[in-house]
Amino acid sequence: MSETREYLTFAIAGQDYGIAILAVREIRGWTAETPLPNAPAGVRGIINLRGQVVPIFDLRIRLGAAATPPTATHVVIVVEAAAGFFGLLVDSVSDILALNDGELQPVPPTGMAEDDAFLTALVAREERMVSLLDLDRLVAGRQVDPLLLDSAA
Repeated sequence: MSETREYLTFAIAGQDYGIAILAVREIRGWTAETPLPNAPAGVRGIINLRGQVVPIFDLRIRLGAAATPPTATHVVIVVEAAAGFFGLLVDSVSDILALNDGELQPVPPTGMAEDDAFLTALVAREERMVSLLDLDRLVAGRQVDPLLLDSAA
């Protein structure tokens, strides 16, 4: 029997992506971040979320595009994964998809380096293709040093 899972979908540079909805803790409008010196590529900085310091990742950079010039229409999706709490800067949130395992298509081999292999599956829905992301692989090797967070708080 095929299991149904829900995914929050969002857009980045005209492409649709999705993450497991169970990892989503909050969706919030863009607020300016505090930059961190020597942060890994793709880490914009940190925000204070009700007393918790949360690193913000610019998914455009992580997905190989130019940095996001954030505006009031951009959104931060706060998620929790094995790496901890972090925010994902995205262009917009689209919807929630309920998907059966049978709807998930494997990512075709592309010769991509394992460090950048964070797509778990593809889903064709109506006129769009949604790429599902693995949050842990997405931030692997790009975690912010906890000592930097302590000094920024």
